[in-house]
Amino acid sequence: MGISKLGYVGLNVTDLDAWTGLLGGTLGIGITFDKIGAESVALAELDVYKYRLALYPSAEDSPREIGWIVDSLRELDRITERLSKVGYNVHEGTADETELRGATHLRWFTDPVGYRVELAVGMAKVRTGLARPVDATPGVVGLGHLVLASPKLDELRELYESALEFSLTDYRAPGLYFLRCNRTHHSIALARAETASIHHLEIEHDSIDDVGRAHDRAQADGVPISISLGRHMNDKAISFYVRNPSGFHLEIGCGGIEVDEDWVPHDFGTPDVWGHHHANANPFASPVS
Repeated sequence: MGISKLGYVGLNVTDLDAWTGLLGGTLGIGITFDKIGAESVALAELDVYKYRLALYPSAEDSPREIGWIVDSLRELDRITERLSKVGYNVHEGTADETELRGATHLRWFTDPVGYRVELAVGMAKVRTGLARPVDATPGVVGLGHLVLASPKLDELRELYESALEFSLTDYRAPGLYFLRCNRTHHSIALARAETASIHHLEIEHDSIDDVGRAHDRAQADGVPISISLGRHMNDKAISFYVRNPSGFHLEIGCGGIEVDEDWVPHDFGTPDVWGHHHANANPFASPVS
């Protein structure tokens, strides 16, 4: 009970056309456009729900919100109380924000890094069935996880593991931790870094063939592949990464494992079974202590 999954991520972006070209043209993701008040927003349809990624035109590239889905209003009240007891000010979302998310209830607070974290109850299934590349069927099936890098790693771990009740799945000493809120290996990973950022978002695909076809389209379209095709050691997912127009990574993957309550957290050591060669220096090759 409590938080059941990663729901959505909102981003402020300086080049909306480049983002929609990458998502819609190369990755085969449906894009719709909406408004919140007078503000425009592009919504990326990854599965049957209204959206998983929201892109807001902006003068800067930055995270705008991280949205987690909560099982019920009763659980939302319980989590709100837990957050309040440890010093977080929890606010009600506006009616416009709640409607845009496709939620019935929405609350938010600011995490130790300064990011807005949202807790939403309910999700609207309103996918429009937009045209996609002919080889992208079924293709994208959801938003898998995100990785946050920050100098405030200890504070973030306290938030997610204690207040929000995520479970530690595994880690790489001394500064990279993978946390889950359901049976999926991880819905968020937290890393120590000198500057706060989203390191990557992972977009789930249905099969290795879907990942391979997306890889072919990325190469054909000249999209920068920032980390080559490979298989991770800890969650066993097969994936590759592209550099998105805001400068961080999108992981295109499939096949991550699920775990149960008997799982024992451990240091998984080597990051990859094979592949995943970085075009630039890997900040997590030796996590900052």
